[in-house]
Amino acid sequence: MDLLTDRIKDDMKASMKSGNKSRLGVIRLILAAIKQVEVDERIELDNDRVILVLDKMLKQRRESIRQFADAGRNDLVDVEEAEILVIQDFLPQALTEAEIDSMVNEAIAESGAQSVKDMGKVMGLLKTKMQGRADMSVVSTKIKAALAG
Repeated sequence: MDLLTDRIKDDMKASMKSGNKSRLGVIRLILAAIKQVEVDERIELDNDRVILVLDKMLKQRRESIRQFADAGRNDLVDVEEAEILVIQDFLPQALTEAEIDSMVNEAIAESGAQSVKDMGKVMGLLKTKMQGRADMSVVSTKIKAALAG
């Protein structure tokens, strides 16, 4: 089995050799976040858990971008956006807008959801399928819209 952490470490070595300091910095942040979870939980992370760590890092960056944009700090927005691009390199292929819509509609049909009260059922079906492949806040908004409409 090809471990995602091995791919990340190989990329770190390549970034060191090529002198790509900004990419190297983000990769080191990723490895530190993975290591933190491994130490805290005394386990070695499998690919699914690594994806969860990367997804959490993306979520943090997106929130920072919102806050920096509100404060007019476009220089910091650019830094966060660059970090997002590096993190996304290690995640599965992102879902397209159409794929997300289709999966939301399937999950609503499968769960028998009738109203926004049933949103938890729909999210439960989608979370594992979409983890690391879609911004779950966007998915949540789409579910609400579909169930309200």
